[in-house]
Amino acid sequence: MSDPRTGGLVLVSTPIGNLGDLSPRAVDTLTRADIVACEDTRRTGRLLQHVGVEGAKLLRVVAHTEDRAAARIVAHLDEGRTVAMVTDAGTPGISDPGERLVRRVIQAGHRVSVVPGPVAPVAALVASGMATDRWCMEGFLPRKGAARAERIAELAAEERTVIILESPRRLVATLADLARALDGDRPVAVARELTKRHEEVWRGTLAAAVEHYTEAPHREVVVVLGGSSPADEANDKRILSVIAEARRGGASTRDAADEAARRLGVSRRRTYRLALGD
Repeated sequence: MSDPRTGGLVLVSTPIGNLGDLSPRAVDTLTRADIVACEDTRRTGRLLQHVGVEGAKLLRVVAHTEDRAAARIVAHLDEGRTVAMVTDAGTPGISDPGERLVRRVIQAGHRVSVVPGPVAPVAALVASGMATDRWCMEGFLPRKGAARAERIAELAAEERTVIILESPRRLVATLADLARALDGDRPVAVARELTKRHEEVWRGTLAAAVEHYTEAPHREVVVVLGGSSPADEANDKRILSVIAEARRGGASTRDAADEAARRLGVSRRRTYRLALGD
């Protein structure tokens, strides 16, 4: 086992629910680190107490303070210290603080290593039953407006399995928006409480998911969306949705049709015909 006291930043994966998933190497790294950077000092403090790590020096790093914290961490690394980075759950840098910190540490010429472990998107993917040979991480969708509509419209032509993160209170609306913009028969899996006692992975179609989820579930969820079939063209409903969005943005009929053809990968003749209402 390498000694983390050689200095550098170590990204340490922590449990996404089941505390038994914290690896012995993670515990050893947290024990030996000079500083533990974390999102929530109280939550991390309880985790460290649970595994018997005492006297750790904690440094809070959240999304809006990550740049400032990165400067402090680089200064510690300049002095030869080892900083272990954890987030509230899972692997740092995956829809959590860490991405910008890693970039700054690399730019400063310091070592970055990883203690791998739980990561909710991958756990949901492999439990979903969807294709795992080609997949992409969409993360959190924009909450509203044209940015959200455009991002969802892009998923209509995505052939890879797509992983979407969502909060419980927005899940119902997100499933409804996906079902409206995509084919209702598109396969989907909704994973919640992963690794916990009440773990659940619901599988079905988008249309069925809208009927199933009428209330917000507990805890954050991971939505795994099946990819579109390469042989299937975007249906008229999706094309008209993109055309309407472009027109709302001030595009002419022809420009709106061109935008729909480009975004959805269908012929301009088809999109122009639909734009004219033929």
